Amino acid sequence: MDVLILSRWQFAITTVYHFFFVPITLGLTVSIAIMETIYAKTGDEDYRKMAKYWGNLFLINFAIGVATGIVQEFQFGMNWSEYARFMGDIFGAPLAIEALLAFYMESTFIGVWIFGWNKFSPKAHAALAWLVALGSNLSAIWILTANSFMQEPVGYTLNNGRAEMVDFGALISNPHLWLQFPHVFTAGLTQAGFFIMGISAWHFMKKTKNIQPFRKSMKFGATIGLIGIVLVITIGHFQAQHMVEHQPMKMAAGEAHWETENPAALSIFAIVDQDNKRNSVDIRIPTLLSFLAYDSFEGEVRGINDIQKEYEQKYGPGDYVPDVATSYWMFRIMVGAGFLMLFIAFVAYIKTRKENFECKPAGLKLIFYSLGLPTIAISTGWIFTEVARQPWLVFGLMKTEQGVSKAVSGGEALFTLLGFTLIYAILIVFTVQLWKKYAKKDMDQDYEPLKSEA
Repeated sequence: MDVLILSRWQFAITTVYHFFFVPITLGLTVSIAIMETIYAKTGDEDYRKMAKYWGNLFLINFAIGVATGIVQEFQFGMNWSEYARFMGDIFGAPLAIEALLAFYMESTFIGVWIFGWNKFSPKAHAALAWLVALGSNLSAIWILTANSFMQEPVGYTLNNGRAEMVDFGALISNPHLWLQFPHVFTAGLTQAGFFIMGISAWHFMKKTKNIQPFRKSMKFGATIGLIGIVLVITIGHFQAQHMVEHQPMKMAAGEAHWETENPAALSIFAIVDQDNKRNSVDIRIPTLLSFLAYDSFEGEVRGINDIQKEYEQKYGPGDYVPDVATSYWMFRIMVGAGFLMLFIAFVAYIKTRKENFECKPAGLKLIFYSLGLPTIAISTGWIFTEVARQPWLVFGLMKTEQGVSKAVSGGEALFTLLGFTLIYAILIVFTVQLWKKYAKKDMDQDYEPLKSEA
């Protein structure tokens, strides 16, 4: 019962559970605000119904997101107290701002938004929806500020074995942050688009009596989903180029790229043999990795073996190679799911251009079952991001093994791992049941959004 392994599994599982819900929140807040703005400008009652309907599902998601997110911060003081001691001066600032500014703003305006129907003018209520969206995405910025420091430390000095902040401006202008946040934000738009499309497709399949609001929702979801996935892929390309320069080992692991090449070939399929530092099977496209890295068919992409030697000289003896097989396949699942979403969103967008479009059953089933694609892409993307950074907890400053608490036993770590995993699984079952309950409703009811649950 290795405390380090158990603590890593615990944090990984609770984080992935939590992040099932975060992108939907980010994307739905913006989507609902747009719907309300259209209603305020046009007076189209369907958009008011849409805002209330999707607002119900957003509130369920928001509640479970808060419940699963609270545990994250406690883990810094329990399983990862050495990390908290080393990083507290830097990590604490954005987390405190997130809680005291962004989250309070978000939750306050959510309350006003819930109880403000028929008490504010349509324009004022739409403004409330935009304030909720602003608060949600400000929360994401501050959380990602902390994570970006772990990926690319800036604005700090080392003092008595601790990292201390010396330049807050550098922390919030970290170039890693301003590639990471747009990627997360647009992933949220994508997930919201597919969420809206998928549930709307279900109502088409069930032949809901008043289908017109769901027809508009399908069109809206296809538009948001297509915009989101195009931006996700575009920003992801720039992220990869930044990674080549600032986190070359992560990029090399994601490509199972063992030897430095110029030009470098892109691996399509590989069976990784990490023990012998090679791929036993490797199908590659010549020069394509250089093109992705530099927008040119010429350009050196360093390999894992050379980077390992460089890090040994820079940081001292040790193994600086992450789990290559996991990094490689998580990266490919993320990219594959992304391009599949691009295809589905594009076809759905084209099909929904007509005012009274109809969809074939096969197409509706494809859209409905694509509900899970954004979750797969986002989860595998985060697993790649964190696994391929190993053995670093804070890149270049603290290894993961140095951050685990010295006061937590293996038994305690195992108990909390099993407990959190079970509780989170139960919470997800209840969440899905609530989603199903409210998603099956039509939009003809002029109900108030989830007052009792809120």
